[in-house]
Amino acid sequence: MTRTTTETAGPLAIYARMQEAVLNGDGADATLLPAELLAEDVVVETPFAPPGMQRYEGREAWLSYYRTGGAGLLVRFEQFRELTTHQTDDPEAIVVEYELTGTVIATGIQASVTCIAVLRIRDGLIKHWREYQDIPAITEALTRPPQDLAGADAPAQ
Repeated sequence: MTRTTTETAGPLAIYARMQEAVLNGDGADATLLPAELLAEDVVVETPFAPPGMQRYEGREAWLSYYRTGGAGLLVRFEQFRELTTHQTDDPEAIVVEYELTGTVIATGIQASVTCIAVLRIRDGLIKHWREYQDIPAITEALTRPPQDLAGADAPAQ
């Protein structure tokens, strides 16, 4: 049996593909990651998210969330800056810290958020993805009215 590139890719290669997918998205299709990077039985956890949005079991559950609830975010990501990557003693797992910078499409507000993710890759697919996000920064960026932009740059009177 011949394996595809994804099936043989390790954690660092899959993480690099995640970065590409986030930056190549247009914001209108907020699935962020192509389904082929996710194991069918993937578990995605965001422990600091609001209740009911902290755990998704299975590829379809995660993609369904992003097609519905996640689609409301509508953020175009412009920069994915890797801060640090830690390889672990477990060859399937890495811990990554990164900063995402994007623009909220509805308001034009640009903001950055720092995240830490623990990724477990098995057979070239994401099996477990636990991400710790700066929820206050995300909330502020998504709820700040666009008029705050003009006020931020206006000279003091």
